[in-house]
Amino acid sequence: MATATNYSNANRDDATRDAASRVGDMSDKAGKHIDRALDSAEGVARQVADQGREASERVGEVAGNIRGAVDKSVKDQPMATLAVAAAMGFVLGALWKS
Repeated sequence: MATATNYSNANRDDATRDAASRVGDMSDKAGKHIDRALDSAEGVARQVADQGREASERVGEVAGNIRGAVDKSVKDQPMATLAVAAAMGFVLGALWKS
């Protein structure tokens, strides 16, 4: 009877070791998948940040161009510039009201 108990305990110990080994393998695989996902997310975040910087630079360039055009227009044709500004104000006011 002692032999059967020892055999049963040995089987249980082997099953426990096997289960622990499988859990360890699954844990390693999950860790690798998580690392890859984090690397991918980091890459996407870097791309978004770079695109944001580029867009900001372009908006700055456009704003500079518009400012230059408005300054030139005010110097060369002040009355026409004032009329355009008044018309834009009217349109924006009408849009805001509706």
